[in-house]
Amino acid sequence: MTDYVKVGNLKVASVLYQFINTKVLPESGLTSEEFWANLETLISEFASENKELIERRHELQQKIHNWHKENKENVDFASYKSFLQEIGYLEPKVEDFEITTENVDAEIALQAGPQLVVPVNNARYALNAANARWGSLYDALYGTDVISEDNGAEKGKEYNPVRGDQVISMAKDFLDDTVPLKEGSHKDAEKYSIENGGLVVHSKGKTTELKDSSKLVAYHGHPEDPSTLLLKNNGLHFEIQIDREHPIGKTDQAGVKDVLMEAAITTIMDCEDSVAAVDAEDKVGVYQNWLGLMRGNLEETFSKGGKSVTRSLHEDRTYTTLSGDSMTLSGRSLMFVRNVGHLMTNNAVLDSNGEEVPEGILDCMITSLIAKHDLLGNSKLNNTAKGSIYIVKPKMHGSKEVAFSNKLFARVEDLLGLKRNTLKIGVMDEERRTSLNLKACIKEVKERVAFINTGFLDRTGDEMHTSMEAGPMIRKNDMKSSTWLQSYEKSNVNTGLSCGLPGRAQIGKGMWAMPDLMADMLKQKDGQLKAGANTAWVPSPTAATLHALHYHKVNVSEVQQSLRSSIEDLQDQILEIPIAKEQNWSKEEVQQELDNNAQGILGYVVRWVEHGVGCSKVPDINNVGLMEDRATLRISSQHVTNWLHHGICTEEQVLETLKRMAKVVDKQNADDPEYLPMARDYENSVAFQAACELVFKGSEQPSGYTEPILHRRRIEAKQKASTVAQTK
Repeated sequence: MTDYVKVGNLKVASVLYQFINTKVLPESGLTSEEFWANLETLISEFASENKELIERRHELQQKIHNWHKENKENVDFASYKSFLQEIGYLEPKVEDFEITTENVDAEIALQAGPQLVVPVNNARYALNAANARWGSLYDALYGTDVISEDNGAEKGKEYNPVRGDQVISMAKDFLDDTVPLKEGSHKDAEKYSIENGGLVVHSKGKTTELKDSSKLVAYHGHPEDPSTLLLKNNGLHFEIQIDREHPIGKTDQAGVKDVLMEAAITTIMDCEDSVAAVDAEDKVGVYQNWLGLMRGNLEETFSKGGKSVTRSLHEDRTYTTLSGDSMTLSGRSLMFVRNVGHLMTNNAVLDSNGEEVPEGILDCMITSLIAKHDLLGNSKLNNTAKGSIYIVKPKMHGSKEVAFSNKLFARVEDLLGLKRNTLKIGVMDEERRTSLNLKACIKEVKERVAFINTGFLDRTGDEMHTSMEAGPMIRKNDMKSSTWLQSYEKSNVNTGLSCGLPGRAQIGKGMWAMPDLMADMLKQKDGQLKAGANTAWVPSPTAATLHALHYHKVNVSEVQQSLRSSIEDLQDQILEIPIAKEQNWSKEEVQQELDNNAQGILGYVVRWVEHGVGCSKVPDINNVGLMEDRATLRISSQHVTNWLHHGICTEEQVLETLKRMAKVVDKQNADDPEYLPMARDYENSVAFQAACELVFKGSEQPSGYTEPILHRRRIEAKQKASTVAQTK
């Protein structure tokens, strides 16, 4: 049971009350009395409107369901589009405008580069992500499948010089491509020096220089024998590190020991999809780590290789410029915080009627209060240089919900004593109503928007749920090549460009979900840059280091400029529903789809419900590790629900599949001593029953979201574990 403290007309969970009063409010400029009174004001002003927006979603969804039922035999596109306009699902076109967002850090407004998303309640992951601003190219190449293990290049337990030589060769190829010499190759370099303000490369008794001398920015050490060369290309920095005594440097004729890449220039510290936070205690864990990041004192101690290791935030990096002055670059990724959406409530605070408060309102108030410490200089390691707080707001449906967030942000600014538009917003384009009305959505936050992006998985989940009654959906893997999705991805960039985001805000794209398949990522992920995105999500610091290579090859600013001449209205194409016109799948193909979906659902749900892990690398049916969060669960569960609804499969078939796949997942987790097998007792496995509920009651879930079931089942599992612990 949660203990509460009565504060005004609110009841605040004791654990949250103590945390805010003792850890957050000191040095914030607000007293305890002011803060709690302000929170009560905020809740009274916004909670009812929040509820009305959720009810509006349900009302529109029912009208769409009914339309499809009534027009199943005679689907006319013009009539369908007219109907969506009549009910307000499709909003009136807005006049052209450009955003006016000010005081946006260069990492967002000007630089193109990789972006990490990480569960903020995991301190170790959060620190790794924040520190992923810089990453070793040698380590990233050596430790991944970018380099094959064939022909004696195995990783092994000890350093393999054959593999190491391939790493060095690939790194030198990168240097030749990015900072080429007037003559020869970096592979031939025997010594680097700085003479007369320029880089001189010595090889075979000759000297040469960079083709573009402006790419050398600064250095460490003595000019004639530098230990570090700092270079810059397409807005991103990297270091050539030189140490002839280093084990790797000894093997290189120029003494190069590594190439250090500026990698994850921004990171989203996530309170939402990758986090399992279902009650007051969980929320305090989320807020506590965010506080540690904003105050610069977050640390995590863990065991690695039999030794105790303490991790903390990296310091800034200081260099000597070519003119002899000092320059500093941030040692850390610029941090956003992703709040939860409008849907869920949390028991951390109860209103005057004893009802749980909308979690998104709590997140906005508390994460902003915490980030205020950064603005006040209470952190030894600064996040923003522009006095801004960056909040990503997910799962908004249409412009009215975005307008609600804008009003909420403005009110929070007033209550916390912040200047107008201090709180910047990232608008996630991951719901169908937002995709179709994105320009109107951006207009509602044109003075504070700093980010838009696409999210294939959530967006596909909403696509299927919205059109559940239209017919059976195409197979999940076929979605990526479907008309609606290709048009959605392109339209997002088009809209961002037409609204003037370049130079003021990011246009982002989604996650590479296979952290072990880095060779494939290197071959494919540059496509997102060529499509006009100046940031894209990666699943790990290593992936960020490798993805940075794409930003050196592709000048995103030039791409965006060229795309401005080909902007087109793709609304009709986005409205093309991905139903299978001919359901000519074989029994084997149907079962294959069910197996794949069921295994993914169970593999993720069992960790979420039983262990409170909101994001993890889950092996798929072929034992390929996939980064799973609630977005992946939404698409898988909604797909099975859709096929069930249209008779492509039966309940008996799906239940048999779930039980069979539960045994597969149990086997994949057999080495985990904390794991609770599902197949041992299907009826009493909270995780298995949660997975069944997500599928068999999927059409009833609001917008197809998984949170209501996951949260309820996670609370059940926690209570069950507590009862078991008490009986021991």
